[in-house]
Amino acid sequence: MSFAIIPAIDLRGGRVVRLRQGDYAQQTTYEALPLALAQGYADAGAAWLHLVDLDGARSGSLDNLKVIEAIAANGMAIQAGGGVRGEQDLQRLFDAGVRRVVLGSVAIREPDVVAGWLASHGAERLTLALDTRRVGDRWMLPSAGWTEVEARTLDELAPWYAARGARHLLCTDIERDGMLAGFNLDLYRHLADSVPQLALQASGGVRSLDDIRAAREAGAAAVILGRALLEGRFTLKEALTC
Repeated sequence: MSFAIIPAIDLRGGRVVRLRQGDYAQQTTYEALPLALAQGYADAGAAWLHLVDLDGARSGSLDNLKVIEAIAANGMAIQAGGGVRGEQDLQRLFDAGVRRVVLGSVAIREPDVVAGWLASHGAERLTLALDTRRVGDRWMLPSAGWTEVEARTLDELAPWYAARGARHLLCTDIERDGMLAGFNLDLYRHLADSVPQLALQASGGVRSLDDIRAAREAGAAAVILGRALLEGRFTLKEALTC
């Protein structure tokens, strides 16, 4: 199975930022401009770029669409999300040049709608973002930029989507996001065993090249790299060759 290294750019107010554990009050803003950063990742050899509209994830509107459109115009394959609540939002991102749309809150709240999109647009055009937080013995699925609690669990929805032809699953352990604490490998082993038909994208906490290797060994098909690249823990070229 091929393995993908996907650099990430999180957008808020048109700037490159990172949050700690998804907390909008714990934001780091970086000097790099989104377009220049994306071009640098492309020049380093990245085939895909992961874009997150953090404003949109919380508000339900595509607040950073112009930035996403400008990056897509440079020809890089992009998966992007944050703020997709309906068919019109989905189409706006496709029209902006996004190759795969990432569905978070809507995938948790309206699975029947998203199952329809899988049937109509195809599984290669959509990535399900089932980001999770451990509560007791269950993996819960917060929504709206991780600010609202939902009743459904990861172990309910991931197999449900797999049975309906989904292909790409992005899963972040929220407690590790932006913390440089390493991936939750037990979570990814569990998903690789329970939904092997899904191509798993590991996200949240990578700090070293060893974390990338470990995620691959745990069954991930891709890793999303954010803060570690922005803060120079290693270069994208090193990640691509590790």
